[in-house]
Amino acid sequence: MSHIGRTLKSYLFWTHDRGSFHYDIMVTLILAFIFISPRFINFKDQRGMDPEHPTGIVVSTDGKIYQVDAAEVDAQDETMVRTNFQRLLRPIAGAVTVDRVEQVRDSTGHVVAYRAWVRK
Repeated sequence: MSHIGRTLKSYLFWTHDRGSFHYDIMVTLILAFIFISPRFINFKDQRGMDPEHPTGIVVSTDGKIYQVDAAEVDAQDETMVRTNFQRLLRPIAGAVTVDRVEQVRDSTGHVVAYRAWVRK
């Protein structure tokens, strides 16, 4: 067997002593693979997309309009919707007063959320 063949075989079976030149080469190659390969190889190990709004509450940029999924609001009547809105918003916005409530419907006409205009 040639000298190169023996060297490759020793790399494959990891026969070099710790701290030797060939050992350091192998460790360097392994570390290079770990840190460089994700830039060029798609391992498909990315985490899933975060939910759009994990609390189910969407807040406008000015903080006056809140939207809550319909499943979170008990919609028996408008008074109940306002009360539940205040209960849901208390941990986020503190004590607020709901001025107006509007239903948000999907393309088929089902209520999917409620939007409320609030003031502090």
